[in-house]
Amino acid sequence: MAIEQLKILLSKPGLDGHDVGVKVLAYALKDAGFDVFYTGLRKSIEEIIQQAEDVNADMIGLSILSGTHLILCQRMQEIMDEKSAPIPWLVGGNIPHGDTEAIEGYGALAAFPTGTKVAEVITFLKEYPAA
Repeated sequence: MAIEQLKILLSKPGLDGHDVGVKVLAYALKDAGFDVFYTGLRKSIEEIIQQAEDVNADMIGLSILSGTHLILCQRMQEIMDEKSAPIPWLVGGNIPHGDTEAIEGYGALAAFPTGTKVAEVITFLKEYPAA
């Protein structure tokens, strides 16, 4: 599969109502040639995984600004394990640098902390080995 055809589902889990950043990322990823789907605000982890399966996404990106990133990431992996869903996922948003290791320990392919540039995310995805 060509990198440009990587399907990425972006979502805002939980009650976080701020989505400007994830929309900026979505447009940047589209401009970089990725196939991007955005679920909108306030989705449950179950809804996100189901939508990823429905569109046959290659990757799920969670955007979390609410401070609940550790709880949501733990839940993400629990549901992935329950469903035996092999979709890689990553997280960005208001993520303290000190929490990235814990997030990756929950099963995230990557965690992009506060201050990460959009270009860094694009580079990571272009270098993603399964692409």
